[in-house]
Amino acid sequence: MSNTPDTRPGASEEAIDKAPETIAEGVDEEVVESNRRLFTGWHWLLFAGLAIAYSSFHLISLNVYPMETWSFRLVHIAGALVLGFALYTGTHFAGEAGKKRSPAWLGWISYALLVPAGYALLQVWRMQQMIADGAMRIDPAIEAWHFGYPLIFATIAAILLSWTYRQVRERLSPPDLVLMVSALAVAGYLILIFATPLRASTGTAFAPIGISYAALAGSLLILELTRRVAGLALVVISAIFLAYVWAGPYLPGFLGYPGLSFNRFFSQVYTDTGILGPTTAVSSTYIILFIIFAAFLQASKVGDYFVNFAFAAAGRARGGPAKVSIFASGLMGMINGTSAGNVVSTGSLTIPLMKKVGYPGRSAGAIEAAASTGGQIMPPIMGAGAFIMAEITGIPYTELIVAALIPACLYFLSIFFMVDFEAAKMGMRGMKQSELPQLSRLIRQAYMFIPVVILIGALFMGYSVIRAGTLGLISALVVSWLSPDKMGPRGVLMALESTTKMSIQLIAVCACAGIIVGVIGLTGVGLRFSSVLLEIADRSQIIALFFAMCISILLGMGMPTTAAYAVAASVVAPGLIQLGIPPLVAHFFVFYYAVISAITPPVALAAYAGAAIAGAEPMRTSVTAFKMGLAAFIVPFMFFYSHGLLMEGEWHVITRNAITACFGVYMLSGAVQNWFHGRLPTALRALLFLAALLMISGGWMTDVGGIVIGGALFFWQRARNAAEKTVIKADA
Repeated sequence: MSNTPDTRPGASEEAIDKAPETIAEGVDEEVVESNRRLFTGWHWLLFAGLAIAYSSFHLISLNVYPMETWSFRLVHIAGALVLGFALYTGTHFAGEAGKKRSPAWLGWISYALLVPAGYALLQVWRMQQMIADGAMRIDPAIEAWHFGYPLIFATIAAILLSWTYRQVRERLSPPDLVLMVSALAVAGYLILIFATPLRASTGTAFAPIGISYAALAGSLLILELTRRVAGLALVVISAIFLAYVWAGPYLPGFLGYPGLSFNRFFSQVYTDTGILGPTTAVSSTYIILFIIFAAFLQASKVGDYFVNFAFAAAGRARGGPAKVSIFASGLMGMINGTSAGNVVSTGSLTIPLMKKVGYPGRSAGAIEAAASTGGQIMPPIMGAGAFIMAEITGIPYTELIVAALIPACLYFLSIFFMVDFEAAKMGMRGMKQSELPQLSRLIRQAYMFIPVVILIGALFMGYSVIRAGTLGLISALVVSWLSPDKMGPRGVLMALESTTKMSIQLIAVCACAGIIVGVIGLTGVGLRFSSVLLEIADRSQIIALFFAMCISILLGMGMPTTAAYAVAASVVAPGLIQLGIPPLVAHFFVFYYAVISAITPPVALAAYAGAAIAGAEPMRTSVTAFKMGLAAFIVPFMFFYSHGLLMEGEWHVITRNAITACFGVYMLSGAVQNWFHGRLPTALRALLFLAALLMISGGWMTDVGGIVIGGALFFWQRARNAAEKTVIKADA
C-alpha cells in the first residue's frame, strides 16, 4: 500500500487539474446536541434576539460601558441560565425513542409553579422600592416567607418536573419557563442587595437571610443546567463537595473541620469567594470574548480552510489523514474549549479518511481524540485554560502562552511520531494528489490566518487580552470580506447568536466549578490537602508529584477543560507551591493532567466521542488514545526537572532542553509503537524506552547517556536492515 508516483508525461499536471479545490466542508457547521431545542416561528425570533442581545451586552460592557463587577457577573450567569433552560431540555423530546408527550395535567401543574416563582420575582421589585424609600435592610420574615420559600419551592419542583416533562423539540416546556423566572429572581435579588452596604455582611451572622435563599436556588439552577449541557460528572463532584460542608465536622483525620452554618456558607458561596470568583470572572470576560472571536472565524469558514490547508500540506505523506488530523484538530481545539466537542466537529471528516488509508477504527478515533485534547494546551488560547490560569496566579497572560509553547510542541511532535511510526509499521499510503486540495490555491488565501496573527501580535505589543480579542474579531470580520463567505449584517447577527449557544456550556461549568472552589476555600480542605502532600514529599518528592498527578486526573475526569483545571488548581496547586515549586510550574503541572483526563481511561470523554464516530469499541479506543498521548503524561515531569522547557533560564539552557526533549519524545514514540526504523526485540524496545526517559530528564549526564543508547540502537537497526536487504537480493 505504498505511494507509487505516476511517471506518465503530463501526469502531474493532469492530477493538479483534477484536484478538488476543497475536501473539507462543514467543519464550521453548528453541532446540534441531542437535547437542544430547535425553535421555529416567533419562538425562534424571540430567543435568537435574546441570544444576540446577550452576546452584544458582553461586547459593549467589556469595551464601551463597563458595569460594576459583581452585577456584571450576576447578569452574565443569569443570562446563561435563562437562555440555557430555554435551549436545552431536561429529558428526552416527545417523539424520540417512542416517547409520548406529557399529559396536559402535568403541564398545568408546571404552569401553576409560575405563581410562586413570579411572586418571588415580584417581591424583588417590592424590596427594591423599600430600599429606595430609605430602608436599611429588609425584614427577615419578608425575605423568608415572601421571597425565599416560594423561590426554593418553585425551583426544586420545576427541576424535578423537568426531568419527566416531555415536549416537542420546537416548543418550550412549562417547567423550564419556571426555571427561567427563578433565575431572574435570583439575579434580581442579589444585584439589589449587593448594591447596598449589606454586601459587606456576607459570611457573617448579620447577612440577610435572603442572600442564602437566593444562593441556594441559584446553585440548584447552575447544577441543573450543568447536568443538561455537560453531563453528570461535574454535578456529582459538586454534590460531594457540598455534602462535605455539613459532613466534614464528622469526618476523621485531615478531612475534618469545625463546620459552617447554612447562612454563613450560602451567603458567601454566591460571591467572589465562590461562584462569582475566578472561574466566572474568566468566563464573563476572556472566554466569551474569544468565543465571539471563534464564532466570527467559523462564520468566515476558517475551520474549513484550516482543514483543507492541512490536507494539502500533509495529505500525501504516509498515513496522511492522521497527520492532517493532528494539525487541523490542534488549530480548532485551541479555540474550541472542549476536547470532545472538537472531536465531533473535525473528527467527522478526518476519522473516516484515516480508516480509508488503513488505520483501524480504534486508532483513527484515538488519534483524533489525542490531537483534539492537545488543542487545549496549544497557545495562544489553550481552550480558555490560559485565561483562568492568569486569573488565579496573577502571572501575565503573555508569559503563560510563551511558557506553554515548547511543551505543546513536544506533545504534538510525539503524536506525529506515533502516527508516522504506526503508518510505517503497517505499510500505509497517503492520499493521491488528485484526492487533495491544491496547495497553491490555498496559499493564495493565506490571509485567512490574519485574525490569529493580529491577535497574537496585539498581545505581545502590550494590549490587554480584551482589547486584543476585540481587535481579533474585528479583523475576522474584515478578512471575511476578502473571502467567498462574506459576513454582512445578517452574518454578524448569526455569529452573535451562535456565540451564545457555544458559550452556555462553558459558562455553566465555570459557575459550577465556582461552587467547588467556594467549598474548598470556605472549608479549608485545600490547605489540609497541601499538608498531606508536604508529608509525602518529606519521604519522596517524586511520589508526591505522582500523587498530585493522580488527583488532578481524577478530578478532571468527565469534565470540560476549564472546570477540570479550576478544581484541580484549587485542590492540588497550593500543595505543590508549598513544596517549593514555582507557581508557573505548579499550575502547568496541574493543568496538563486536568486536560489529558479527557483521554485517560476509564472516563475518557474525547476518546469515547472518537470511538462513536469510528464505530470502534470505546474502552479499546481510550486505551489507544492514552498510548498516543503518553508524552503528555511525561512532559509535566520534564518541565518540573527542566524549567527551561517553560522558557525560564538562559537561552542556551532552553535550547538544549528543547532539543534533547524532542529526541526524547522521538525515542519514546518509537518504544511505544515498537518501530524504530524497523521492529525491535522486546529487550531493545525496553532499552529505547529507558533512553527516552534519560533524554527527557534534562541533565547533561542523562542526555549523553540517552544519546549514546539511542544512537547505538539507530546504527544497529540500520545494519540489521542492510543485512536483511542483502539476504533478500541474494534469494532473488
